[in-house]
This record gives sequence, structure tokens and C-alpha cells, in this order.
Amino acid sequence: MYKSWVDKRNKQEYAIDGIVIKINDINIQNALGYTGKSPRFAIAYKFPAEKTTTVVEDIRVQVGRTGVLTPVAHLRPVSVAGTTVSRATLHNADEIARLGVKIGDTVVVQKAGDIIPEIIEVLINMRTGDEREFDMVSACREVCGGPIIKDIIGVKGEDESAAYYCKDKNSFAIQKERLSHFVSKKGLNIEGCGEKIIEQLMNEGIVSDAADIFELKVGDIDNLERFADKSAVNLIDAIAAAKKVKLEKFLFALGIRYIGEETTILIVNNLDKITKDKINNLKDLKNIFAQVTVEQLENIDGIGNRAANSFVSWFSDAKNQKMLERMYELGVDIIVEENTKVNEKISGKTFVLTGTLPTMSRDEAKELIRNAGGKIVSTVSKNTDYVVAGQKAGSKLKKAKQLGIKVIDEKQLQDLL
Repeated sequence: MYKSWVDKRNKQEYAIDGIVIKINDINIQNALGYTGKSPRFAIAYKFPAEKTTTVVEDIRVQVGRTGVLTPVAHLRPVSVAGTTVSRATLHNADEIARLGVKIGDTVVVQKAGDIIPEIIEVLINMRTGDEREFDMVSACREVCGGPIIKDIIGVKGEDESAAYYCKDKNSFAIQKERLSHFVSKKGLNIEGCGEKIIEQLMNEGIVSDAADIFELKVGDIDNLERFADKSAVNLIDAIAAAKKVKLEKFLFALGIRYIGEETTILIVNNLDKITKDKINNLKDLKNIFAQVTVEQLENIDGIGNRAANSFVSWFSDAKNQKMLERMYELGVDIIVEENTKVNEKISGKTFVLTGTLPTMSRDEAKELIRNAGGKIVSTVSKNTDYVVAGQKAGSKLKKAKQLGIKVIDEKQLQDLL
């Protein structure tokens, strides 16, 4: 049965990544019952990841908001698992060396968990002699427009790998990514202000930091390419609406290195460990956070030394303080919500989300869990209390089962809430 469905999977009107085989007798099902995380009368079989071959037409480096430089393979477009794939991340120089990939190589591509495109093999015997080595260092310097630094991450001798960063934290490339992150959906969610618009505003010298965005007027942009009178007005209205923002979203939008979405939540939920003073506005935030110490942040469960040092360094920087002061003067208003709701079933519990949920997005589920006092982490470990699994759940679900972590679906999560 399983093999027959492997052949039929791509002939369906919808995407499937496996099958579930059940005992077809309700009385036997009831007799067998459930374990702590799954029914005893059913077992799931995942299909093998669909693979295909294509050609690496180029390898380019992209800059992240923190300055990290990531090589990306630009592929000859090819259909994999029902979608057209034209790019695949190569992660870092170590991954390129491990694969031995060159520009022009024929490679085997698959989608990890039927979602993320990845190169898994180079077909050496397909080489013609015209393939070119990729120079990671030169490519990084070119995209940065200046010097780069190498940072060793991971456990020495085990998961150790090297990441490259732009040394000049104010380079055009980094600032463009930083501002694009600031206005993005997970940041301040300024509709109509994507990466291309940010790049155009920077090229014209209209915007150089995040505070400049709040100074924009219709007359500054309505004569620029991509803008008409209506779109210029809409963008200014969107910027005005974004001036009122929750503290955790604002902190995340700043793009501080090592300070991700979950870390900002931890900081906001533990403000009492940082200060006894109330933060009423952006000026208060600037003054209070400039006095925060690494030790105070490390007292918050879940915040390590790297994140703490990065946070303290950012808020003690005179240039960043001046930017926050300007935002305050331009009317940016932060909202600090007090969480008075405590759900004893969820409070203090750690959750990992994987796969696609039936009726809500992962961000919506995360917010519900946080509001009830739960914590969200990105990786499954023995300290995880629940894994919330949806459709196309991948390696996180597999690891949860290996560790005996309780796996629940969206309905069971809603029951807990």
C-alpha cells in the first residue's frame, strides 16, 4: 500500500507528504486506545523527499540584518515537490566545502520536509571542466563594500562552523537589510515599504536610519519611481499608523544581533528584573535600557551571554540613543502591556511549533501561548513540554517522538488555552 501511494502522491489534487495506516474497526480502535502522544491503532509513514537534478548557475552572497553573509545558490529553475525552485541556501563556507559545489555544477536538489530547498549532492561525473570555484571571501567583500570578519560558532570540534560578517556595521548593504527588517511584517509592518522602496529611498539620500522613516512626507516621495500621488499618501498613512507599536515588536524591529522574536518577549515579560521604574514612552526606554547590565539580562531565564552583551552594547551606543530620541520627538509611541492572564496549564511551559496548523498561523498560535504565560522555543530538547504539530511537520516532530515529548495538535492546544 505504501509503495503504491508513493507512485500516486503527485497525481492527487492536493499535496501529501505521507500516509496514515489505521485499523479499520472502531471497537478494536477503542480497545487499543492511545499512548501519551499518539493512537495505538494508527501509524504514519512519510514519503521520501522528492529529488531532482539541476544546474548551479551562480552563487551569490546575501546580507542579513545583523551583517551575516550567507551564500545562496541560484539554480536553473526546476520543479520539486509541486513548486518551482530557483534558489537554495548554502548556509556558509563550510557547507560549500563539504558539498564541494562549484558554479556550473549539476546537483541533486530536494525539499527538506517538503518545504525548504537544499542541495544534497554534487554529480561530479557530470562536470565538463567549465565549472568555477566560488570565492566566499571575495564575494563577501564585494557585497559588503568593505572589510569582513570571520566568526566561529558552534561546539569546537563538533558542530563548529565559520560565519562571515560585514565589519562596517553601517555599510549600505547592512543598513538596507536593517531598515527592510524594521518595516517588515514582523517588525513595524509598514505596508507599501518593502526592500525595493527602502533601497530607493537610501539611494536618493532621503533615508539613512530608522528615525528618518518617520520624517517622510508626501512631497519627499511622490516624484520617485514606483510612486504615484495615491501610493505616496498610502505610505505616509501606513507610517503614521506604525508610530503606535508594542514594545516587543519595536525591540525586534531594531534588528539587534542575537535579539530575536522570543528574546524580546522574554525581556518585556521580565522588565521587573531590569528596572523598578515604569516605561511610559520611548524616552523612558532609552534612558532605562542605557543603564541595563549584562548581569541583569542573564538573570532572565533563556537569555545568554551573547544576547545580553549585544543588547547592552546597542543601547549604550550614542548613535542609537540619538536615533531613539528622534523617534520619540517624531511621535513614536511604544505600548507596554501588563500580562494579567495566567493559565496554570500553560504558564511556564515550553512549546515548539512545527508544520502548518489548520485554522491559525504559527504567529497567532505563538501569541496565544505567550499571552497565557507559555514560552516558545525553536528547537526540541528534553526540556520541551509540548510540541504543537500541524501538517507537513518535519524533523522537530521526529525528534519529539524520539525524546518522548508530548505532541499535540491545534485542537488540543486550544483545549489547553
